[in-house]
Amino acid sequence: MLYLLFEYLHKHYDIPGLRLFQYITFRASISIILSLVITTVYGRRLIDYLHKKQVGETVRNLGLEGQMQKQGTPTMGGIIILLGILIPTLLFANISNIYVILMIITTIWMGAIGFLDDYIKVFKKNKEGLAGRFKVVGQVGLGLIVGTTMYFHPNIVVRETVQDNVKSTSTVPMVLRQKGETFYYTQDVKSTKTNMPFYKNNEFDYAKVLKFLGGDYQKYAFVIFLIFTVFIITAVSNGANITDGIDGLATGTSAVIGITLGILAYISGNTIMADYLNIMYIPNSGELMIFAGAFVGACVGFLWYNSYPAQIFMGDTGSLAIGGIIAAFALMIRKELLIPILCGIFLVELVSVIMQVSYFKYTKKKFGEGRRIFLMSPLHHHYQKKGYHEAKIVTRFWIIGIMLAIMTIVTLKLR
Repeated sequence: MLYLLFEYLHKHYDIPGLRLFQYITFRASISIILSLVITTVYGRRLIDYLHKKQVGETVRNLGLEGQMQKQGTPTMGGIIILLGILIPTLLFANISNIYVILMIITTIWMGAIGFLDDYIKVFKKNKEGLAGRFKVVGQVGLGLIVGTTMYFHPNIVVRETVQDNVKSTSTVPMVLRQKGETFYYTQDVKSTKTNMPFYKNNEFDYAKVLKFLGGDYQKYAFVIFLIFTVFIITAVSNGANITDGIDGLATGTSAVIGITLGILAYISGNTIMADYLNIMYIPNSGELMIFAGAFVGACVGFLWYNSYPAQIFMGDTGSLAIGGIIAAFALMIRKELLIPILCGIFLVELVSVIMQVSYFKYTKKKFGEGRRIFLMSPLHHHYQKKGYHEAKIVTRFWIIGIMLAIMTIVTLKLR
């Protein structure tokens, strides 16, 4: 909102300093600062309020060291994360930008699902919370909204090099560009392409998944793209939700992921950098860096109270929202196929649960008793059972997360 106001004032009045708000890096910086202020200053007040209302976590005794000491710790702290994301974004981002609009919808949508789950657990005294099928319906619904908008909205395009054989037949406006001594034409087009790591041409087209069927496979592109979008959002949001099991693990890991996504958004929205790195240029996507700044600031600010020993838990209000945000963000900057690397912690945690449950059911059916691969799942509980202190587990997972983030950026040049 302030961005649109200052843009208007700069356009019609010569007020010194307003030009700064045209720079993405400046607005991203103040977005981080405001988000940190909101989460650290008002986080304390939220904790006191939740204590007063006796909104505490009900802990099941799983035999983990120090677990029962967390009984009664305030939960639903994800509310302050959502505020730390939404307020700076609304103030400093261009809210007429379709990418920003989609991220705001994603934050509110997933936050609402998580809040409903926490509300049922805390106030209705139902430990199961919102039924799993309703969570999945919400995740699928968001996937359909994001996928459909990305596919049909006229302002969501990518810039591609025009081949010589289509220059004379193309009706889309073209721009002449220069790289070194070479001249070439580019145009902004609707596309289902995305960046792909460890691949020679660095791009993958969802439409070609069904190419083996022959014929006009392009007509199935929307369906394929929608399926991938729904799957990615569902998987990542569930992965983040499962990772939120010990103090600071999901929050710190998400901050690292957010920084990486912010860098990738800036590169993807900058024609010079995108051209240099030979990755897809996505017009207007650089505005997502302001959202990424607010996201990182909210995670780091919340970590002030969520690090060991946690004074507050984010609950599903925060974890489901964080997962949905990361997935939707990656989809919009066409880097979702980097998620298995970037979100490796989420992936391993999710897979550990799937493996544990599947193997238990298989062995129970075959041998009459269920057997386990891990001492306990998700994976962080396995290490707790082995005697590692949870602060050490979290720190080492953070280190791995940082290594994966670096690897994610490096893979864009490995081709």
